Amino acid sequence: MNLRTIGRPCIAALALGLSACASIGPGSVQRDRIDYVGAVSESWKEQTLLNIVRMRYGDAPAFLDVSSVISSYTLQAQASAAGQAGAAALGTFGNAAIGGVYIDRPTISYTPLAGDKFTKSLLNPIPPSSIFELTQAGFPVDRVLQLTTRAVNGVYNRSSLGGRSRDADPEFYPLLDALRRLQLSEAVSLRLEKHGGEEAAVLVLMREQVSPEVQKDMQFVRTTLNVKPTAGGELKVVFGALPRGSDELAVLSRSMLEILLEISSGVEVPGQDVSQGRTGPSGRLAAAQDKRDRPLVNIHSGASAPAGAFSAVRYRDTWYWIDDGDINSKITFTFLMMFFSLAETGVTPQAPVLTVPAGG
Repeated sequence: MNLRTIGRPCIAALALGLSACASIGPGSVQRDRIDYVGAVSESWKEQTLLNIVRMRYGDAPAFLDVSSVISSYTLQAQASAAGQAGAAALGTFGNAAIGGVYIDRPTISYTPLAGDKFTKSLLNPIPPSSIFELTQAGFPVDRVLQLTTRAVNGVYNRSSLGGRSRDADPEFYPLLDALRRLQLSEAVSLRLEKHGGEEAAVLVLMREQVSPEVQKDMQFVRTTLNVKPTAGGELKVVFGALPRGSDELAVLSRSMLEILLEISSGVEVPGQDVSQGRTGPSGRLAAAQDKRDRPLVNIHSGASAPAGAFSAVRYRDTWYWIDDGDINSKITFTFLMMFFSLAETGVTPQAPVLTVPAGG
Protein backbone atom coordinates (compact mmCIF):
# COMPACT_ATOMS: atom_id res chain seq x y z
CA MET A 1 0.00 0.00 0.00
CA ASN A 2 1.28 3.45 -0.90
CA LEU A 3 1.35 5.76 2.10
CA ARG A 4 0.44 8.70 -0.07
CA THR A 5 -2.86 7.03 -0.99
CA ILE A 6 -3.57 6.51 2.70
CA GLY A 7 -3.32 10.23 3.39
CA ARG A 8 -5.55 11.34 0.50
CA PRO A 9 -8.91 10.59 2.24
CA CYS A 10 -7.71 12.39 5.33
CA ILE A 11 -6.62 15.45 3.39
CA ALA A 12 -9.95 15.48 1.54
CA ALA A 13 -11.89 15.23 4.81
CA LEU A 14 -9.87 18.04 6.33
CA ALA A 15 -10.45 20.22 3.28
CA LEU A 16 -14.18 19.47 3.46
CA GLY A 17 -14.26 20.46 7.10
CA LEU A 18 -12.43 23.70 6.42
CA SER A 19 -14.86 24.60 3.60
CA ALA A 20 -17.83 23.91 5.89
CA CYS A 21 -16.22 26.11 8.50
CA ALA A 22 -16.23 28.98 6.02
CA SER A 23 -20.06 28.76 5.76
CA ILE A 24 -20.48 29.19 9.52
CA GLY A 25 -19.19 32.76 9.55
CA PRO A 26 -20.58 35.34 7.10
CA GLY A 27 -22.04 32.58 4.94
CA SER A 28 -24.49 31.63 7.68
CA VAL A 29 -26.16 35.07 7.83
CA GLN A 30 -28.33 34.68 4.73
CA ARG A 31 -29.37 31.13 5.60
CA ASP A 32 -30.10 31.80 9.27
CA ARG A 33 -31.90 35.08 8.69
CA ILE A 34 -34.31 33.59 6.16
CA ASP A 35 -34.91 30.45 8.22
CA TYR A 36 -35.54 32.28 11.48
CA VAL A 37 -37.73 34.95 9.87
CA GLY A 38 -39.84 32.20 8.30
CA ALA A 39 -40.14 30.28 11.58
CA VAL A 40 -41.01 33.37 13.63
CA SER A 41 -43.54 34.53 11.02
CA GLU A 42 -45.31 31.16 10.87
CA SER A 43 -45.44 30.85 14.65
CA TRP A 44 -46.84 34.38 14.91
CA LYS A 45 -49.65 33.53 12.49
CA GLU A 46 -50.43 30.29 14.34
CA GLN A 47 -50.40 32.02 17.74
CA THR A 48 -52.84 34.68 16.50
CA LEU A 49 -55.12 32.10 14.87
CA LEU A 50 -55.10 29.96 18.02
CA ASN A 51 -56.05 32.94 20.19
CA ILE A 52 -58.96 33.78 17.88
CA VAL A 53 -60.23 30.20 18.20
CA ARG A 54 -59.69 30.23 21.98
CA MET A 55 -61.77 33.38 22.31
CA ARG A 56 -64.54 31.72 20.28
CA TYR A 57 -64.77 29.23 23.15
CA GLY A 58 -64.53 31.84 25.92
CA ASP A 59 -60.86 31.22 26.71
CA ALA A 60 -58.59 34.15 27.49
CA PRO A 61 -55.98 34.99 24.86
CA ALA A 62 -52.33 34.36 25.73
CA PHE A 63 -49.33 35.69 23.83
CA LEU A 64 -45.64 34.82 23.90
CA ASP A 65 -43.16 37.03 22.07
CA VAL A 66 -39.82 35.94 20.60
CA SER A 67 -37.63 38.72 21.98
CA SER A 68 -34.20 37.57 20.74
CA VAL A 69 -32.47 34.83 18.75
CA ILE A 70 -28.74 34.11 19.08
CA SER A 71 -27.05 31.43 16.98
CA SER A 72 -23.87 29.72 18.14
CA TYR A 73 -21.96 27.21 16.03
CA THR A 74 -19.03 24.90 16.71
CA LEU A 75 -17.25 22.90 14.02
CA GLN A 76 -14.28 20.65 14.65
CA ALA A 77 -12.59 18.41 12.08
CA GLN A 78 -9.74 15.98 12.64
CA ALA A 79 -7.80 13.76 10.25
CA SER A 80 -4.77 11.57 10.82
CA ALA A 81 -2.79 8.96 8.93
CA ALA A 82 -0.09 6.52 9.98
CA GLY A 83 1.80 3.73 8.27
CA GLN A 84 4.93 1.59 8.33
CA ALA A 85 7.08 -0.01 5.64
CA GLY A 86 9.43 -2.85 6.53
CA ALA A 87 10.97 -6.00 5.17
CA ALA A 88 9.18 -7.97 2.49
CA ALA A 89 8.11 -10.52 5.08
CA LEU A 90 6.51 -7.87 7.25
CA GLY A 91 4.83 -6.10 4.37
CA THR A 92 3.50 -2.56 4.31
CA PHE A 93 0.52 -1.41 6.37
CA GLY A 94 -1.17 1.81 7.38
CA ASN A 95 -4.30 3.26 8.97
CA ALA A 96 -6.32 6.46 8.67
CA ALA A 97 -8.72 8.22 11.07
CA ILE A 98 -11.29 10.88 10.24
CA GLY A 99 -13.45 12.69 12.80
CA GLY A 100 -15.66 15.74 12.96
CA VAL A 101 -18.08 17.49 15.33
CA TYR A 102 -20.74 20.04 14.31
CA ILE A 103 -22.82 21.71 17.04
CA ASP A 104 -25.64 24.23 16.56
CA ARG A 105 -26.82 25.78 19.84
CA PRO A 106 -29.27 28.65 19.21
CA THR A 107 -30.44 30.65 22.20
CA ILE A 108 -34.03 31.82 21.76
CA SER A 109 -35.61 34.10 24.36
CA TYR A 110 -39.39 34.14 24.92
CA THR A 111 -41.24 36.89 26.76
CA PRO A 112 -44.84 36.40 27.95
CA LEU A 113 -46.95 39.42 27.02
CA ALA A 114 -48.80 40.35 30.19
CA GLY A 115 -49.13 43.09 32.76
CA ASP A 116 -50.76 46.49 32.88
CA LYS A 117 -49.18 47.94 29.72
CA PHE A 118 -50.08 44.95 27.55
CA THR A 119 -53.64 44.78 28.90
CA LYS A 120 -54.20 48.48 28.22
CA SER A 121 -52.80 48.09 24.71
CA LEU A 122 -55.41 45.41 24.03
CA LEU A 123 -58.24 47.47 25.52
CA ASN A 124 -57.34 50.92 24.16
CA PRO A 125 -58.85 51.85 20.79
CA ILE A 126 -56.48 52.07 17.84
CA PRO A 127 -55.70 55.75 17.14
CA PRO A 128 -57.74 56.98 14.13
CA SER A 129 -54.62 58.62 12.67
CA SER A 130 -52.92 55.20 12.53
CA ILE A 131 -55.94 53.72 10.74
CA PHE A 132 -55.84 56.37 8.02
CA GLU A 133 -52.07 56.07 7.73
CA LEU A 134 -52.65 52.50 6.57
CA THR A 135 -55.11 53.65 3.93
CA GLN A 136 -52.68 56.36 2.82
CA ALA A 137 -50.09 53.61 2.36
CA GLY A 138 -52.44 51.93 -0.12
CA PHE A 139 -54.40 49.44 1.96
CA PRO A 140 -58.09 49.28 0.93
CA VAL A 141 -59.96 51.86 2.99
CA ASP A 142 -63.20 49.86 2.96
CA ARG A 143 -61.61 46.76 4.41
CA VAL A 144 -59.56 48.69 6.96
CA LEU A 145 -62.55 50.70 8.24
CA GLN A 146 -64.83 47.64 8.35
CA LEU A 147 -62.34 45.84 10.56
CA THR A 148 -61.20 48.66 12.83
CA THR A 149 -64.19 50.98 13.36
CA ARG A 150 -67.49 50.83 15.22
CA ALA A 151 -68.75 54.09 13.75
CA VAL A 152 -67.73 57.05 11.59
CA ASN A 153 -69.51 60.34 12.41
CA GLY A 154 -72.37 58.40 14.00
CA VAL A 155 -72.84 55.98 11.08
CA TYR A 156 -72.46 52.56 12.70
CA ASN A 157 -70.73 49.42 11.47
CA ARG A 158 -72.03 45.91 12.11
CA SER A 159 -71.11 44.46 15.50
CA SER A 160 -71.38 40.82 16.58
CA LEU A 161 -70.31 41.26 20.20
CA GLY A 162 -72.76 40.00 22.79
CA GLY A 163 -74.77 42.83 24.32
CA ARG A 164 -73.59 45.27 21.64
CA SER A 165 -74.67 43.15 18.68
CA ARG A 166 -76.31 45.20 15.91
CA ASP A 167 -76.63 45.36 12.15
CA ALA A 168 -74.76 47.99 10.20
CA ASP A 169 -76.60 51.22 9.47
CA PRO A 170 -77.99 51.22 5.90
CA GLU A 171 -75.52 53.94 4.89
CA PHE A 172 -72.37 52.30 6.27
CA TYR A 173 -71.54 49.78 3.53
CA PRO A 174 -72.36 52.23 0.66
CA LEU A 175 -70.11 54.72 2.48
CA LEU A 176 -67.25 52.18 2.44
CA ASP A 177 -67.77 51.63 -1.29
CA ALA A 178 -67.72 55.35 -2.03
CA LEU A 179 -64.58 55.90 0.05
CA ARG A 180 -62.86 53.03 -1.75
CA ARG A 181 -63.67 54.55 -5.15
CA LEU A 182 -62.37 57.92 -3.96
CA GLN A 183 -59.19 56.24 -2.73
CA LEU A 184 -58.64 54.59 -6.12
CA SER A 185 -59.17 57.93 -7.86
CA GLU A 186 -56.61 59.51 -5.48
CA ALA A 187 -59.16 62.16 -4.56
CA VAL A 188 -58.52 61.54 -0.84
CA SER A 189 -55.26 62.11 0.99
CA LEU A 190 -53.99 62.32 4.55
CA ARG A 191 -51.74 64.86 6.21
CA LEU A 192 -50.25 64.59 9.68
CA GLU A 193 -49.75 67.70 11.78
CA LYS A 194 -48.10 68.35 15.13
CA HIS A 195 -50.21 70.10 17.76
CA GLY A 196 -48.14 70.48 20.89
CA GLY A 197 -46.82 67.04 21.74
CA GLU A 198 -49.55 65.19 19.88
CA GLU A 199 -49.90 64.16 16.25
CA ALA A 200 -53.18 64.99 14.51
CA ALA A 201 -54.46 63.68 11.19
CA VAL A 202 -56.16 65.81 8.55
CA LEU A 203 -58.19 64.13 5.80
CA VAL A 204 -58.20 66.11 2.56
CA LEU A 205 -61.06 65.75 0.07
CA MET A 206 -60.06 67.24 -3.26
CA ARG A 207 -62.47 69.70 -4.87
CA GLU A 208 -60.84 70.53 -8.20
CA GLN A 209 -60.07 68.58 -11.37
CA VAL A 210 -62.19 65.56 -10.56
CA SER A 211 -64.57 63.60 -12.78
CA PRO A 212 -68.38 63.75 -12.40
CA GLU A 213 -68.30 60.22 -10.90
CA VAL A 214 -65.79 61.32 -8.26
CA GLN A 215 -67.85 64.46 -7.54
CA LYS A 216 -70.91 62.27 -7.02
CA ASP A 217 -69.05 60.04 -4.53
CA MET A 218 -67.63 63.11 -2.80
CA GLN A 219 -71.09 64.58 -2.36
CA PHE A 220 -72.43 61.27 -1.06
CA VAL A 221 -69.64 61.09 1.55
CA ARG A 222 -70.25 64.67 2.69
CA THR A 223 -74.01 64.16 2.94
CA THR A 224 -73.80 60.78 4.68
CA LEU A 225 -71.24 61.98 7.22
CA ASN A 226 -72.87 65.43 7.52
CA VAL A 227 -69.54 67.22 7.11
CA LYS A 228 -68.53 70.53 5.57
CA PRO A 229 -64.81 70.51 4.83
CA THR A 230 -62.84 73.74 5.02
CA ALA A 231 -62.07 75.79 1.92
CA GLY A 232 -59.12 73.50 1.32
CA GLY A 233 -61.32 70.40 1.58
CA GLU A 234 -59.88 69.44 4.98
CA LEU A 235 -61.45 67.42 7.80
CA LYS A 236 -59.84 66.98 11.20
CA VAL A 237 -59.73 63.30 12.18
CA VAL A 238 -60.60 62.79 15.86
CA PHE A 239 -61.61 59.91 18.11
CA GLY A 240 -65.24 59.71 19.18
CA ALA A 241 -68.76 58.68 18.29
CA LEU A 242 -69.89 62.13 17.10
CA PRO A 243 -68.04 65.19 15.80
CA ARG A 244 -68.03 68.53 17.63
CA GLY A 245 -68.23 70.48 14.38
CA SER A 246 -68.95 70.08 10.71
CA ASP A 247 -65.24 70.09 9.85
CA GLU A 248 -64.45 67.02 12.01
CA LEU A 249 -64.42 63.34 11.11
CA ALA A 250 -65.13 61.43 14.33
CA VAL A 251 -63.91 57.83 14.22
CA LEU A 252 -65.05 55.46 16.97
CA SER A 253 -62.29 52.91 16.52
CA ARG A 254 -62.12 49.42 17.95
CA SER A 255 -59.51 48.04 20.31
CA MET A 256 -57.43 45.01 19.42
CA LEU A 257 -59.55 42.95 21.82
CA GLU A 258 -62.74 44.03 20.00
CA ILE A 259 -61.21 43.16 16.63
CA LEU A 260 -60.17 39.70 17.85
CA LEU A 261 -63.64 39.09 19.30
CA GLU A 262 -65.30 40.30 16.11
CA ILE A 263 -63.25 37.89 14.01
CA SER A 264 -63.74 35.03 16.47
CA SER A 265 -67.53 35.38 16.24
CA GLY A 266 -67.39 34.03 12.70
CA VAL A 267 -65.15 30.99 13.33
CA GLU A 268 -66.70 27.80 11.98
CA VAL A 269 -67.11 25.31 14.85
CA PRO A 270 -68.42 21.73 15.09
CA GLY A 271 -72.20 21.66 15.54
CA GLN A 272 -72.02 19.54 18.70
CA ASP A 273 -69.89 22.17 20.43
CA VAL A 274 -72.77 24.66 20.07
CA SER A 275 -75.46 22.16 21.09
CA GLN A 276 -73.43 21.14 24.16
CA GLY A 277 -72.95 24.74 25.22
CA ARG A 278 -69.16 24.77 24.76
CA THR A 279 -69.50 27.84 22.54
CA GLY A 280 -72.29 30.06 21.28
CA PRO A 281 -73.81 30.23 17.81
CA SER A 282 -71.91 32.13 15.14
CA GLY A 283 -72.41 35.90 15.05
CA ARG A 284 -71.48 36.01 11.36
CA LEU A 285 -72.83 33.44 8.90
CA ALA A 286 -70.98 32.39 5.76
CA ALA A 287 -74.34 32.26 3.95
CA ALA A 288 -75.30 35.88 4.78
CA GLN A 289 -76.77 37.71 1.79
CA ASP A 290 -74.45 40.71 2.08
CA LYS A 291 -70.83 39.59 1.86
CA ARG A 292 -69.82 42.19 4.46
CA ASP A 293 -72.06 40.48 7.02
CA ARG A 294 -70.13 37.24 6.53
CA PRO A 295 -67.10 36.25 8.65
CA LEU A 296 -64.31 38.80 8.43
CA VAL A 297 -61.84 35.91 8.16
CA ASN A 298 -63.05 32.50 6.99
CA ILE A 299 -61.70 30.07 9.59
CA HIS A 300 -62.73 26.48 8.86
CA SER A 301 -62.75 23.46 11.17
CA GLY A 302 -62.46 19.71 10.76
CA ALA A 303 -60.89 16.50 12.02
CA SER A 304 -57.68 17.28 10.12
CA ALA A 305 -56.23 20.33 8.39
CA PRO A 306 -55.84 20.28 4.61
CA ALA A 307 -52.33 20.17 3.18
CA GLY A 308 -50.94 23.58 2.28
CA ALA A 309 -53.26 25.68 4.48
CA PHE A 310 -52.26 29.33 4.93
CA SER A 311 -52.23 28.70 8.68
CA ALA A 312 -53.58 25.85 10.79
CA VAL A 313 -53.80 25.08 14.53
CA ARG A 314 -55.21 22.28 16.66
CA TYR A 315 -57.52 23.08 19.57
CA ARG A 316 -59.56 20.61 21.65
CA ASP A 317 -59.08 17.73 19.19
CA THR A 318 -60.28 19.86 16.25
CA TRP A 319 -58.23 21.51 13.53
CA TYR A 320 -58.90 25.12 12.50
CA TRP A 321 -57.40 26.72 9.42
CA ILE A 322 -57.44 29.52 6.87
CA ASP A 323 -57.53 28.26 3.30
CA ASP A 324 -54.53 29.29 1.21
CA GLY A 325 -56.84 30.00 -1.74
CA ASP A 326 -58.92 32.53 0.22
CA ILE A 327 -57.07 35.74 -0.66
CA ASN A 328 -59.57 38.05 1.09
CA SER A 329 -59.23 36.22 4.41
CA LYS A 330 -55.45 36.17 4.04
CA ILE A 331 -55.29 39.92 3.44
CA THR A 332 -57.58 40.67 6.39
CA PHE A 333 -55.52 38.38 8.61
CA THR A 334 -52.37 40.23 7.49
CA PHE A 335 -54.07 43.53 8.42
CA LEU A 336 -54.68 42.06 11.86
CA MET A 337 -50.97 41.40 12.32
CA MET A 338 -50.21 45.01 11.41
CA PHE A 339 -52.85 46.31 13.82
CA PHE A 340 -51.04 44.48 16.59
CA SER A 341 -48.02 46.64 15.85
CA LEU A 342 -50.14 49.80 15.71
CA ALA A 343 -51.62 48.97 19.09
CA GLU A 344 -48.10 48.52 20.51
CA THR A 345 -48.95 45.13 21.95
CA GLY A 346 -45.39 43.87 21.72
CA VAL A 347 -42.45 44.30 24.07
CA THR A 348 -39.49 46.62 23.72
CA PRO A 349 -36.69 44.60 22.09
CA GLN A 350 -33.82 43.96 24.47
CA ALA A 351 -30.27 43.89 23.17
CA PRO A 352 -28.74 40.45 23.84
CA VAL A 353 -25.93 40.24 26.37
CA LEU A 354 -23.03 38.29 24.88
CA THR A 355 -20.06 36.73 26.63
CA VAL A 356 -17.08 36.52 24.29
CA PRO A 357 -14.26 34.22 25.39
CA ALA A 358 -10.84 35.91 25.41
CA GLY A 359 -8.18 34.23 23.37
CA GLY A 360 -5.07 32.98 25.14
